[in-house]
Amino acid sequence: MAPDPWFSTYDSTCQIAQEIAEKIQQRNQYERRGEKTPKLTMSIRALLQNLKEKIALLKDLLLRAVSTHQITQLEGDRRQNLLDDLVTRERLLLASFKNEGAEPDLIRSSLMREEAKQGASNPWLFEEPEETRGLGFDDLRQQQQKIIQEQDAGLDALSSIISRQKQMGQEIGNELDEQNEIIDDLANLVENTDEKLHTETRRVNLVDRKSASCGMIMVILLLLVAIVVIAVWPTN
Repeated sequence: MAPDPWFSTYDSTCQIAQEIAEKIQQRNQYERRGEKTPKLTMSIRALLQNLKEKIALLKDLLLRAVSTHQITQLEGDRRQNLLDDLVTRERLLLASFKNEGAEPDLIRSSLMREEAKQGASNPWLFEEPEETRGLGFDDLRQQQQKIIQEQDAGLDALSSIISRQKQMGQEIGNELDEQNEIIDDLANLVENTDEKLHTETRRVNLVDRKSASCGMIMVILLLLVAIVVIAVWPTN
């Protein structure tokens, strides 16, 4: 895997800052002896412009890496601290170049102390956590990619769960619609059966009334026959 372009740019920027400090110190020594330094001044001015452009490039690379999630938030904060330190060095060097600030030897020694603390392979400004201590840039990048992959896998699992819940909700809704249709059919069937029951009840009542009337008529006819028989029967 190719080295991280941010750190390679950062290393070259630190070297430029150190070179500027050395040249400013050299210029001041020449001026104390009364010597003119136009070429050295032009060289320092060009290096300062290069330093400014490098810092702007580091800002752009950091913003792009953070916005595209190429690095974690923790590493983004660390790189921002490194970048802030470079901006401070740039201001000190510019002030020293204009004879408005600290002496270049103090700046140069400060740069060397910072680089000694940072180390060659992992230039952090503060103590690393245990999980990243001893890892190189490539290992850190692989670890970040693994974290991003795990986050993506978690999001995929969450999306799958939400999809299943949505499907279950749709199935439950369909089942409720079917049950509502069955209930409506049962209600219509009960209503039709109730109407038929009332109709049959009226018919039974009508038949009962007719049967009772027929019975009375038969009784009356039998009585009339008996009376007639008695009337015509010869008596002794």
